[in-house]
Amino acid sequence: MKLNANQLSKHLQGTLAPLYVVSGDDPLLCQEACDAIRAAARSQGFEERQVFNAEANFDWAQLYEAGASLSLFAQKRLIELRIPNGKPGDKGAEALLRYNARPAEDTVLLISLPKLDGNSQKSKWAKALIDGSDVQFIQVWPVDVHQLPQWIRQRLAQAGLTATQEAVELIAARVEGNLLAAAQEIEKLKLLAEQGQIDIATVQASVGDSARFDIFGLIDAILAGETSHALRILEGLRGEGVEPPVILWALARELRLLASLAQQHEQGIPLERAFAQAKPPVWEKRRPLVSRALQRSTTNKLNRLLLEAQHVDAQIKGQAPGDVWATLSRLTLVFSGQRFPLPSPALERL
Repeated sequence: MKLNANQLSKHLQGTLAPLYVVSGDDPLLCQEACDAIRAAARSQGFEERQVFNAEANFDWAQLYEAGASLSLFAQKRLIELRIPNGKPGDKGAEALLRYNARPAEDTVLLISLPKLDGNSQKSKWAKALIDGSDVQFIQVWPVDVHQLPQWIRQRLAQAGLTATQEAVELIAARVEGNLLAAAQEIEKLKLLAEQGQIDIATVQASVGDSARFDIFGLIDAILAGETSHALRILEGLRGEGVEPPVILWALARELRLLASLAQQHEQGIPLERAFAQAKPPVWEKRRPLVSRALQRSTTNKLNRLLLEAQHVDAQIKGQAPGDVWATLSRLTLVFSGQRFPLPSPALERL
């Protein structure tokens, strides 16, 4: 049965279900939902843990064997099954149906997968997981742009911080749609806040004092047309272990903003007016960078870059071939104003 993500904490205070499914495309919210289930399992004596990643050529017999075998170290155990592309295939579907029909005793199975598309939701295995009597299906929904300031304020409060409205809006403007980046920004603010108070100057100092390669620096370098610098930052982010979905979110957010501004400008709307009406508004300090990027871009080019961003998303989910980091590099290169000599589905005519 379906369980609202907001109800999860209260649910986990009681007896755990044999099977949990966490589905969604926001890495932070999905990770935190899984962490909560893991913590509840540990607190209730599920001390042994096994993790399976259902990548290509995964042997689904391992799931059945894990459920049927006796625990080596504890009476209760947690089995985690991660399906990165959300497509278990015929053998996986059969294995999931078989497990769901007869869950292992003294075992909690935690399945994590991305948001299921329409066709997947109609499949027999998905229906069994969504509506199963022994299953708690947690659909994790993203926080939209209008809910983001309130989400940030709640997150600040959880960290023992209070912030002015201007500070909250600045954080939202810099991390729109990327909750993981917002959470990281709040962690930095905890170190800078005096008596737990956050104002706009504190937020600006947090961003300005970051000495490491960061996503904000990548976006600014791209907007400024500094291709070599942008590629170095991208490589630095990769070296620091930043996941591709986080970088893609930032790139796609900026592309959507620029595409909207370019379309308005081509329709005769002055840029200053478009900046002010943007959701969220483009801050004064960023307007020169955004203007510079718009001077070398058209709506058509930006829409093609958004198609390339969709291709990156498909690669991340295992739905398209190719190296994700190579495609991110290509997207960064063309976004910053350079021409890429090799063909690409979306970039070949840019």
